[in-house]
Amino acid sequence: MTRLRTDPVDLLVIGGGTAGLVAAHTAAALGARTVLVERDRTGGDCLWTGCVPSKAVLAAATAAADARGAGALGIGTGEVTVDFARVRAHVQRAIATIQPQDSPASLAEAGVEVVLGAAVLTGPDTALVDGRPVRFRAALLATGAAPLVPPIDGIDAVEVLTSETVWDLAELPGRLVVLGGGPIGCELGQAYARLGSEVTVVDGADRVLGPEDADAAALVAAALRRDGVRLRLGAEGTRVEPGLLHLDDGGSVAFDRLLVAVGRRPRTDDVGLELAGVELDERGAVAVDGTLRTSNPRVWAAGDVTGGPFFTHRSGMHGSIAASNAVLGLRRAVDPVVPRVTYTSPEVASVGISPADARERGLTVRRVEHGTVDRAVAEGATDGFTSLVVDRRHRLVGGVVVGPRAGETLGELTLAIRKGLTTADLAGTSHAYPTYNDALVDAALDDVRARLAGPLVRGALRAAVWVRGRLRDAQRSER
Repeated sequence: MTRLRTDPVDLLVIGGGTAGLVAAHTAAALGARTVLVERDRTGGDCLWTGCVPSKAVLAAATAAADARGAGALGIGTGEVTVDFARVRAHVQRAIATIQPQDSPASLAEAGVEVVLGAAVLTGPDTALVDGRPVRFRAALLATGAAPLVPPIDGIDAVEVLTSETVWDLAELPGRLVVLGGGPIGCELGQAYARLGSEVTVVDGADRVLGPEDADAAALVAAALRRDGVRLRLGAEGTRVEPGLLHLDDGGSVAFDRLLVAVGRRPRTDDVGLELAGVELDERGAVAVDGTLRTSNPRVWAAGDVTGGPFFTHRSGMHGSIAASNAVLGLRRAVDPVVPRVTYTSPEVASVGISPADARERGLTVRRVEHGTVDRAVAEGATDGFTSLVVDRRHRLVGGVVVGPRAGETLGELTLAIRKGLTTADLAGTSHAYPTYNDALVDAALDDVRARLAGPLVRGALRAAVWVRGRLRDAQRSER
């Protein structure tokens, strides 16, 4: 543990998850004396209970599903078995491999002073760090968010699983009930079904992935059902008793383990926000302006503690912006273009204005079904589509990609939106063939061709061709 000096800290970072780690590295690189305080373990949800373990278990589940479906490609695998202990070992290896990047040693090497303990704000520019008083020139709140557990009658009497504790499972559940049909519920529900659990996903909405494009959600729902997941939609849990979840439609679902995935809440308790004059918003998140500054001009906040969307990449960007603003006195604003990916099979990747909102605004939507994409046809994975949202100047302003590696395709689309590129810019860029990215290019080409087919442009082009032809005729006659 670092032995704190008594002189003021340039930036006190409270929380060692993604936002805090990026902020600390950024501030230290700028030459600021930076102290990071973490009460548990550096790395945060992403490393220990979120992105890393979930994608590791998804990889195992996908391998099992691919083996079972290999017959469609002419490959015989025989009976597919799952060794859950070895799956868990794979997950732990992934965490252990990445953990050094987020460790106190790595932070110390970058010039960050690390304190493993609690930090509580005691005033506008003071805090208690592991029980010792510290004065700071600026502070950054990066305490993250925690899983929500709904107040269902009897749920406290059951050892429920959350996205934080599901990784402690020593055995594969025979019957797993998942409360919540959002990204976490769908990802883990599909993964455990592919590994061999009998999975039921319960959600009060009439479809999974409520905020996502309806057609994308329908494809995911169909994929879940093919993997054996039972969907109980339009039904809320009303009461829990050991091994049984009662629903408001009069039905019930039996379970061996119950996984709750209904959302997250910002961690704002026991940080001393009132003493520091830091206000919360109506959602219970730390209120910030566009530069991530709080109601206390010496305190900034970044990542999940500022409210959703709860994405690791958003937290990282927040950390960088908040730290540079706090240390250098800049006024960098948060980028409003935030991509998101649900890592089901197929993946659902979205950014910017949705197709549904686009139609309400009178914008254009160009959609390509993956049944026309050569790579998708070659791999037998044609259940998907790519939609681009285009404004009146043919600039890209949104899009949805559903299919294998959709998250990788989304990177190019996000950059195009952020830089105000047009469909002609995208269509005029050489892309490797064949890839799933072909759908992105084809959708852009559709927009360019539609533009060229307009009466004014078509007339101008025909006139240009006519003039060009006459000039060539004249040149030929002169020879």
